[in-house]
Parts: sequence; structure tokens; C-alpha cells
Amino acid sequence: MADSNSSVVIWDAPFLMVNAIVPGVLPREMPQWWIRRRTGGTWQDLIIDDDATDDYFHEKLRMTRGAFYDIMATCTPFLQRSLTHYRTPLLPEQLVAFALCRWASGETFDSATLSFGMGRSSGIKAVRDVMDAILSEYTDKIRMPTGHRLLQVTRAIAAKGFPNCFGCMDYSHVYVDKPANAPAENYFDQKQQYSVIAQVVIDLDMRVLDVYVGYSGSVHGARVLINLSLYRRAETGTLFLADVVDLPYGVRTTGYVLADNSYGPLPWLVVPYGGVVQPPDEAHFQHVKLQISCSIRQMAYEVYSGLKIPGYFSRIYITD
Repeated sequence: MADSNSSVVIWDAPFLMVNAIVPGVLPREMPQWWIRRRTGGTWQDLIIDDDATDDYFHEKLRMTRGAFYDIMATCTPFLQRSLTHYRTPLLPEQLVAFALCRWASGETFDSATLSFGMGRSSGIKAVRDVMDAILSEYTDKIRMPTGHRLLQVTRAIAAKGFPNCFGCMDYSHVYVDKPANAPAENYFDQKQQYSVIAQVVIDLDMRVLDVYVGYSGSVHGARVLINLSLYRRAETGTLFLADVVDLPYGVRTTGYVLADNSYGPLPWLVVPYGGVVQPPDEAHFQHVKLQISCSIRQMAYEVYSGLKIPGYFSRIYITD
């Protein structure tokens, strides 16, 4: 009886071994298209080409696959690494994907680098290199509209009662951990949190025309404005270059933006004005202006927070 059982075990051993080896050697049958693939890390999810890849790009990078490859092609010359006798260098597309994923998700370097198969120091350098490449190659993407685009923007806002208006300006606080060795009161804002100020100008299509991030949260938005190149260019007449339009009461303008009462009135910056009794024309002007200002400012807030418009970066707190 013992010999019989031993024979069964001996004959079963090759069969069990084959069952263990074959699935790792022979390709498995492709799963049905509606079955989500097991994740192999963020980078592995992105490099596999199947029907679900586009969904992964939207989920991880907040952009289409085509947009990612355009950015990658532009940044690749800046991210090439020399092949040495040590480890294989990271691919440019892996560096770009890591930087975009971290900006989109807000993960720390410690957690984000694990999903991309790189160390923390490599992740920090990758983000800096990708940022430098983007700033170097996309200098013309954030700018005031010109040519045909300028006509589209000004006509769209003129239809709502504001001729030659470029868009709306506002600022928001981006919460951060207090920088080391920096005075706490400099970054302590009115909500009693540490933050830096992000000031942005957008048009009706939520296209960013100008942006600056960096002043500490204790600084007022109006003070931030007068220290920016936006203010200097507008004051010297080199920022708003639309055709001259004649407004009521002999006012002539080549362009301006709308803002709220946190800013002071300027020839190129229109803010709401007070008054208990207003003529019908002025009352209508104020009403329409308030509606447009609120709608554009709400869109700017949504771009910042990413709460209502999917596909935008939702990084409203910076930790490292």
C-alpha cells in the first residue's frame, strides 16, 4: 500500500511542476475588454498599450495619451541620460510621466517614486529637470492673446457688455508647509494657515493668460500685483495691444481685465465701484460686470481646486 501511494506522488510531481511553470512561460489568454487589468505600478499601467490605457492616462496624469506624448517629445532632448558602466539610465518618458503624475496627484516623493521604480533622489531630480524643460520649451503657451485668438476673446466678452476686455484676474492661496528657517508670520494668511499666493489671469474659456506663484500668504493681493512684471508691462503699454476702442465719456482703451475690490482701479484694471444711487446705465453696467466677474472668478477657482472640472491638476496643498 505504501508503495502504491509513493508511486502516485512520484507520477503527480512532474504534472504539478508543469502546471507551475507553463503559466509563467506561455502567454495567457487576453482578458475580456471590460475586465480591468491588475495594476503593476503606475509606470507599468502607462506603458501597456490596450483599450484601457487612455483611461489610465486620464486617471494618473490628468491628460490624454496624445498630450503626454507631445510633452514627452518636446522634453526628451533635455532628459537624455548617458549610458555608463553602472545602472541603466531612466527613460525620458518615465521621467516626464513621474513629474506629471506627482503634480497631478500631490503625492510625496517617498510614495510616488515607488510606483515608478526609482529612488527618491532620482524623483526629485526628475521633477526639476522636467520643470526646466517645460519652462524652456513652452514659454509661448501662457501669454496674452494675439491675432485671431485676440478677436475671439474680445468679441466673446464684448457680447456681454465689456468691449476690449481680455478676461479676469484674481488670486488664491496655495497651502504649504512652512519653509524651514523662514519666519512663520510671513506665511501665515488671514485664514491662519501657511500659504503662498497664486495670482492668475484667465479668459472666458478658462485659458490661463498670466500666472505667478510664490509670494508668501501674508502679502495682500494688491501688493503682489505691483511687484509683478504683469503690472510693469501693463503700465508701460506693452501688455494690452488690441485695437483702440472708444468707450462712453471719451474713454479710449486698448484692453483691460476685470477684478474685484481687493485691487485698486487702474486704466487697465476695472473693478466694481460704489454709490448708493446710480443711473440706470451705470446700474446695468455694474450688474453685468458683477455677473461676468463672478463667473470668471468661479472658473478660476475651479481651475485651482479641480473640484468641479475633471481633468485639471488638483494640487492645492504642497508638502515638499
